This record gives sequence, C-alpha cells and structure tokens, in this order.
Amino acid sequence: MSGPCSYDRPRRFRRGAALTLFLAGVLAAGAVTGTWSHEAEGAGERGAPDRAALGTHAPKAATADRAAVERAASEAIADGKSGSQAAAEVVSRSGDRWSTIYTPGEFEDFERQLDGAYVGVGLWVRQTADGRTEVSRVQPGSPAAGGGIAVGDRLRAVDGRATRGRPVTEVVARLRGDAPQGSHGAGAGAGTPVRLDLQRGDRRWSTTLRRVRLRAQNVTVDRPAGAHDPTRVKVASFAKGTGDAVRRAVRRASPQGGLLLDLRGNTGGLVTESVATASAFLDGGLVATYDVRGDQRALYAERGGNTRLPLVVLVDGGTMSAAELLAGALQDRGRAVLVGSPTFGKGSVQMPSRLPDGSVAELTVGHYRTPSGRTVDGAGIIPDLVVDDHAEERARTVLSGLGTGA
Repeated sequence: MSGPCSYDRPRRFRRGAALTLFLAGVLAAGAVTGTWSHEAEGAGERGAPDRAALGTHAPKAATADRAAVERAASEAIADGKSGSQAAAEVVSRSGDRWSTIYTPGEFEDFERQLDGAYVGVGLWVRQTADGRTEVSRVQPGSPAAGGGIAVGDRLRAVDGRATRGRPVTEVVARLRGDAPQGSHGAGAGAGTPVRLDLQRGDRRWSTTLRRVRLRAQNVTVDRPAGAHDPTRVKVASFAKGTGDAVRRAVRRASPQGGLLLDLRGNTGGLVTESVATASAFLDGGLVATYDVRGDQRALYAERGGNTRLPLVVLVDGGTMSAAELLAGALQDRGRAVLVGSPTFGKGSVQMPSRLPDGSVAELTVGHYRTPSGRTVDGAGIIPDLVVDDHAEERARTVLSGLGTGA
C-alpha cells in the first residue's frame, strides 16, 4: 500500500456524497486541454466540482475520521453488510469531499490509470458552440483510428444515447464504459463493444468498436519551428513517467526560445511525479511542505535541473492539487512566471489504507504549503499575470521578453 502523499488528486466519485460525478458549469463544457473545450477519453481523472459553483475559492475540506470509517466498515461486515458502503456513508456525513472509498476492483482500476493506462477506444472529444460533440483528436493505433474516425467528425450518439447538449465528461464516461454514478460495479473492460453514431458533412453512419487497454498521452510536446520559438509542453496529469517526459523535453528545448509549460486543466496525479517535474527546472531545494496528522514533512527537488531555460507556466481554474504544488513551487522559487487565471485551490493530502473487506479508504490526512509557506487549500495560486482571454498568446509574449537562457 502506498504511503502518504503518494497521490494527491481530485476524486473521481464518492458514493453517497452530494457532489455530482460530472463537472458543473464551465468544466461541463469541456476542458482538459486548458481551453475548456476538450476532454481526453484517456484522462485518468474524472474531475472535481466546478470552482464557480463553490464560490471564488474552494472552501477548506472537512476531514473524515479514520477510526470512525474503519469502525463502521468492521461493524457492517460483522452484520453481513457491505463494509465499503458503510465506510462511504461515514465519509459522506463528514463533509470531506476529497476522501473516498473504493472497492478492490475500483482501486485497482484507478491505480492503472495512474500508471497512464485506460480502457477505451482512443477518442478525444469537445463540445461545439451549438452543443454538439465533435472529435478533436484520435489516438494513433487505437480502435477509433482503425475504424476510420477522423478529427472533426461529429459524435451523435454513444450506445444509442444522444450526445448533443450532454456534458463532455458524460460522453467520455460512456465511451469508456464507466459504471454509472452510485453503482457498485466496475466499468466495462477491454473487449467490450461500444456503438458510435457519427456524421461527417452530409454522411451519417454507425460503427461498433471494441474497447482496448491504451496508454494515455499525459505529456504532449510541440517542438519549436525555429531556434527562437518556444517549446510548448502540455501536461494533462501526473501519471507515472511524467517527470521523465518533461526532463526529455527540457533537454531538447531551445535555450533561445524557452519553454511554455501548460498546466491548464491539469487535475493532479502522483505527487512524486509533480516533484520530479519540478526537478527538471530546479537545482535541488524545497518544493513543498506538508503535514500528515500533524507530523511536518517536506518534499525536495533533485539536483541538476536546468535553471537557465526561460520558463512560463500557464494555469487556470482547472489546475489542481499536484499541479498547483508544482506551479506554486516554481513561482515561489522565482523560477517561472505564471500566466492565466487563479488555480482551483485543492491542497489536501490523501493516504490510502485497506479496510477489512479489501476495499480501500483514501482519507485526507493533511495539507501542503508552497516553499514560502502559502496555503493552497481553499486559496489556490494567483498567477503573476492574471489573464482571462488569450492567455497562451500573452504567455508567449512574456516568454519572449525573459531573454536567452544560453
């Protein structure tokens, strides 16, 4: 079982909780790519409640009592009832919106997602202005690619259910075959069929694809056209291998053009990978401090990172948890200029533990702070340059003025 702070991420769901599985407001219209217009079918995170629905900043979370959770599970099992369901009810009553209870199968599936794997057909979709769902990306070698689906195709229905006007996250869940909210069953596995109704121009057709296990592309690198153009690195989440992928991008980046690190819509992931990513830009030193039930601890970057490469970080209201940890560290250490809108404000730490029936309780055990001591939970990170529109364009302008890293 992993130790504390191994992963710091928003919950996919919490059975019995008042929070909805799907994002509300702005998030429901799209957004894992940071423009609030795309959703990756392979994204490991299901998201969190919309910032707008919670007010200007997310409130500090209550904390579920571990002893009460374990006691409820044990008593339920002794009575021949579901231990995980009883534990989930305790968590729900506590008001701790970040803690959750997983069945053994659900937890194994989530760990696979943190490994960068998911079950699906390899589609990325977005919602257009008229409420329709459009394919924005097709993963090479996936069932969708083999089925001839192309960027720009309209996805009219999934398994007979119309997609128009539905939240993108709901469409993604149907593509993946995720179990419905409140269900105790696991989602659809590899090999299960999914029927898609599509449209390209005036042509309409249906096709049935079989889901397979795929690797999510959590890090996307756009190479510069010239020596003075920036390298753009988009990090969708912090799954295993993210830090190494960013290090490779840093080594290949043009020192004249600098690097644009896009963390918009990044809902978190493995804290170890967030720290490894920070290490690509820092020569050792403090990344964050955190507490586990009052015990103070610290996270440090490895030595040897590139401290001279000009760096701008893009953030927004969908930048959460481990992504906020990274952004806050780079800002506090004076290593990067942050551009965009204030981040979500999820700075709590969860630790998993096994319950008697084999289910897993991930309960909040503490909170982390930036190197300067700033609290993230409920406050978020305020960018150096607050920009609502055309943030990437402004970020590139800032980067061009930072000078050469040579």
